[in-house]
Amino acid sequence: MVYVFLADGFEECEALVPVDILRRGGIEVKTVGVGSKTVKGSHGITVVCDITAEEAAKENLEAVILPGGMPGTLNLEKSGTVQRFLDYSAENSLFIAAICAAPSVLGHKGFLRGKKATCFPGFESALEGAEFCDVPCVRDGRIITACGAGAAFEFGFQVLEALTGDKQAADALRKNMLYTK
Repeated sequence: MVYVFLADGFEECEALVPVDILRRGGIEVKTVGVGSKTVKGSHGITVVCDITAEEAAKENLEAVILPGGMPGTLNLEKSGTVQRFLDYSAENSLFIAAICAAPSVLGHKGFLRGKKATCFPGFESALEGAEFCDVPCVRDGRIITACGAGAAFEFGFQVLEALTGDKQAADALRKNMLYTK
């Protein structure tokens, strides 16, 4: 199970593109509303999440994904539930993925020390202890980061490949979706 946490002010593309890609790739994904089951994105798009943060369970968890956007990233970071799921994921060597401003949450927790990471321009200093990479998306072990909405597709494919361990399947889905780098 993959949880994509959504808080008011999340960046819609950064959340929903990876959800779509992972579901097409056969991964069980749930959107998790922080504060409410209905969450409003940074561009006014309202999403009804699959579950609320209070309903989220750690059983069968494989990965946690944090989309960026403002103030969505700040709202995710303030959530005790999100913090607990990040800690659980780190302690159990699960995948943690964050895009745009959201890698700052991982940086503040110390999860990026000694890791390669990327983020939205201006958030580099929040990647505490990371080796900043000026690329759209980077994976270092069980941490995947991406720079912003324009990297949402690559981010989704990287997460899919990480979860399945199958680059050929991820590449086949890229081709089927007519995605070209």
